[in-house]
Amino acid sequence: MDPATLIGVIGALVFIVVANVMEGGNPASLIAIPAMLLVLGGTIMISMAGGTLADTKLAVRGLVKAFTGGAGSAGALVPTLVSLAEKARREGLLALEDALGDVDEPFLSRGLTLAIDGTDPEEVRDILEAEVVAVKAEAKQAAKFFNSAGAYAPTIGIIGTVMGLVHVLENLAEPEKLGHLIAGAFIATLWGVMSANVFFLPVGTRIARLGELETARMELIIEGIAALQAGSNPRVVAQRLQSLLPADQREPEAA
Repeated sequence: MDPATLIGVIGALVFIVVANVMEGGNPASLIAIPAMLLVLGGTIMISMAGGTLADTKLAVRGLVKAFTGGAGSAGALVPTLVSLAEKARREGLLALEDALGDVDEPFLSRGLTLAIDGTDPEEVRDILEAEVVAVKAEAKQAAKFFNSAGAYAPTIGIIGTVMGLVHVLENLAEPEKLGHLIAGAFIATLWGVMSANVFFLPVGTRIARLGELETARMELIIEGIAALQAGSNPRVVAQRLQSLLPADQREPEAA
């Protein structure tokens, strides 16, 4: 689990509360259930309206992954792929069947199974790349849901503020109530802007980033399996795979 999103969201809320207290405010005054229901509930419903129920289910899965998931390092797969390349070069592709039980990466296991079964290399690549496209599309759609919510939330907050100001105008005959009513009216705008920039947009960005990391890992596996099927020299395989990694993930001698 990579806790970056959890730390970031909680940290931002802590700084907001601390700043409010330092300015002499009361954090409890920011908790307005009607405003929160309007902004959060209305934003989620409108985001659902812009897609399908399947898109909403993807967004829920993306939300869970954003807070509890992470993307494994692509660089960690290089030694495994090089070891498999050595074995395949010495003993042939069929010898890799015994190594399948030690492979923890499902995508790699599926690719190796196709290669061991004698599937044409181009067909193997096409099948695996189709799965990469599907993963990219899922991450893109889940991220789009939260990015759309981040765009809608401030506007919904303004709607709440306008509703509150209408209530203020209804009570002009009672000046002693106006201060409290005006403050309450602007809480909706606060929640709209805050939810967009502290929650919805960061979660959308996080989902998109995890998708990028996952697909980069899958693309590295595809290149490794292609090298296995071609019977490439393990040293060349290692150099090829290292060249696909970001500089901070490469082995020192390969960097």
